[in-house]
Amino acid sequence: MLKKLTFIFFTFLAVFGFSQNKQVLYDFAELPQTLLSNPGSAINYEKHVGVPFVSGISAQIGSTEFVLSDIFVADNVDINTKLNNLLEKLDERDHIAIHKQIEILSAGFRFKDKNYISFGFYQELDAIGYIPKDLLVLATEGNAPYLNRSFNASQILYKADALGVIHAGVSRQVNQKLTIGGRFKIYSSAANVESTNNTGSFTTNLGNNNIYVHRLQNVNLNFRTSGIIEDDKFITDPATYLGNTFLGGNLGVGLDFGFTYKVNSQLQVSGSLVDFGFINYNKNVKTNSVKGNFIFEGIGFQFNSENENDWDNLDEAFKEQLPSFENETSYISWRPTKFNAAIKYSFGEKRSKYCYDNTYKDFYTDGFGLQLFSIFRPLTQQLALTGFYEKSITNKLHTKITYTIDDYSRTNIGVGLSAQIWKVNFYGILDNLAALGDVSSAKNISAQFGFNLIFN
Repeated sequence: MLKKLTFIFFTFLAVFGFSQNKQVLYDFAELPQTLLSNPGSAINYEKHVGVPFVSGISAQIGSTEFVLSDIFVADNVDINTKLNNLLEKLDERDHIAIHKQIEILSAGFRFKDKNYISFGFYQELDAIGYIPKDLLVLATEGNAPYLNRSFNASQILYKADALGVIHAGVSRQVNQKLTIGGRFKIYSSAANVESTNNTGSFTTNLGNNNIYVHRLQNVNLNFRTSGIIEDDKFITDPATYLGNTFLGGNLGVGLDFGFTYKVNSQLQVSGSLVDFGFINYNKNVKTNSVKGNFIFEGIGFQFNSENENDWDNLDEAFKEQLPSFENETSYISWRPTKFNAAIKYSFGEKRSKYCYDNTYKDFYTDGFGLQLFSIFRPLTQQLALTGFYEKSITNKLHTKITYTIDDYSRTNIGVGLSAQIWKVNFYGILDNLAALGDVSSAKNISAQFGFNLIFN
């Protein structure tokens, strides 16, 4: 039973995760939210105001190598067999990835015709934890079946941050072809936990003085937290965390860069670098570390009055050879930087729409292209490639269909809709449409929506 519960716990963690890729939203229908993924997007309205708390909400769920139905589908297969089969599929690259974002405030306005200034505040949860397969095998099956195999402690690798972001940026139309942009961000972290760059191995061999000898070698583990523990007690008040997301927590800075270039009236390329920055954690910091080597060949019990000292001697030897340390030293952690690049070819019926400067801009009703997304993570870089097709049904009603290949799925079809009635804009996005009928078999599902007031 313990084996089942342990494995199912880690399985649930790995299945329910969030990704930061917003491939449908990127460069879609001139929405204000596209400026967060590319500050150099071309914007053709006078100003916008996001509806507070609901101008931009995103939630995404994904898994890398398995789905819930791998375990819970009713197929008369023993659950132990399912767990063993699932364990075989895992490797050290499988991970839990969580990302949620809620826009609290959002607004923008045009300045001297060529510049569009936007600013706001959003709260974000970003986390990634790689599945420690070696530790799962050790916890569920024990070490007896794996003599001479080294279990690697470097698979302990995770990072999580809850934070608020105050930002301001400008998108500038350099000429008829080129638009560039930048955004400055102040990060305010409410809570951080992380453990990276760990080393060490656990190996069991046949012993000389006892049946087995256990070796812990080159151990160097670290576990950091910030904003969670104060005066050796966990902070349990939610209001404290919420308050720290607005200049009350550990602070950092970041930059976004982006551009849009129109090669001609139908061909466009764009790109961006987002969240190039760091956070300095120096408030309520707690770091625990363990370093050293330890060899244990068991305890030779003898029936005499001195037996009770054996466990004490073992505990003292363990602490001496594998000492633990605790400090409150500040540390710096880099944000997960994102990269976007896209190319789009427009075609179809040629129309005109009213712009901020009392002119009319020509555009085509249809377009297709490719987008590349990348995010830098502690273990490896994650990539996603998206093909998309856009259709403007009217000047106020736009649609977008995407097909994405990434770590979570090879068959991810998404759809987006943006509509404007008078000054009110609404957009909604769904990913992996084919999986909506059976969520337990889905590797990736995401949803995004928001309301804005847009003034031409």
